[in-house]
Amino acid sequence: MTITQLKYVLSVAEYQNFTVAAEHSFVTQPTLSMQIQKLEDELDVQIFNRSKKPIELTDVGKKIVEQAKVIVDESNRIIDIIHQQKGFIGGEFKLGIIPTIMPTLLPMFLNNFTKKYPKVKLIIEELTTEEIIKKLTDGHIDAAIAATPLENETIKERPLYYEPFVGLIPQNHRLYNNKKIDVDELEVDDILLLEDGHCFKDSVINLCRAHKIDNKKGFQLESGSFDTLIRLSKEGLGMTLLPYLHALDLNSKDKSFLREFKTPPPAREVSLIYHKSQLKMQLIEALKKTIDGVIKGAIAFSDVKIISPIQKK
Repeated sequence: MTITQLKYVLSVAEYQNFTVAAEHSFVTQPTLSMQIQKLEDELDVQIFNRSKKPIELTDVGKKIVEQAKVIVDESNRIIDIIHQQKGFIGGEFKLGIIPTIMPTLLPMFLNNFTKKYPKVKLIIEELTTEEIIKKLTDGHIDAAIAATPLENETIKERPLYYEPFVGLIPQNHRLYNNKKIDVDELEVDDILLLEDGHCFKDSVINLCRAHKIDNKKGFQLESGSFDTLIRLSKEGLGMTLLPYLHALDLNSKDKSFLREFKTPPPAREVSLIYHKSQLKMQLIEALKKTIDGVIKGAIAFSDVKIISPIQKK
């Protein structure tokens, strides 16, 4: 039995196809199939039911895959131990970032990080929170930046900053003349929202006292872009809520429509998250240190009320 054989088994278990698994393992399909067959012969069991389409794990195969994940992870720790011992910060590091954080936070730290750690190959992917959790669990990304808490026991959360919500209110709106917004004044059917899949939408719904959309406006609109919501709000089609850092990028005219919340303002907790079995801790610490260094100059809120990004039933 070899680590390579176990990696091939994990790949087939994930993709449920020998050809696709071979492509992702950078070997030919006959090579991968032969090694898995050798392992099955050695163990005298069948790991995969090849008669099924897509390929399925046998009952014993499911148990083997669970143990194989542990063995492969532990074998990777040897390299991680060596890197930490040598103080080496380099190699490939895959980072997921949710769409409502990517445009504002990434430009703040990316240049600093790449200059300080030139041996790191940072691969960044924009993902929803649901996609991030799955990819962290499957080991396809090393870490992510997302709104927390996620209430997931397998994921560790390291808070980076607390970002208040800010209201953008057009002139024809009932709250326009208010100097500050009271949370109790919000109605979810009165707010232009991001589309499903964005945890910021779920946070806004959790914040509002009315969770049911009555559609009093005569239309229902959801967008994947804050910029679209801002333009529609300025046209008088409703108010919207923005993260604090996004509001900083508005021009002076648009900023005249912004209204802060009464203290303590509702806010989202933004964290660096990773699976509890994560190996590349030296890279995670380097990334957190870099973000900590740039974010403190832009945002410094502590007296806030954290709104969960987990959709309430």
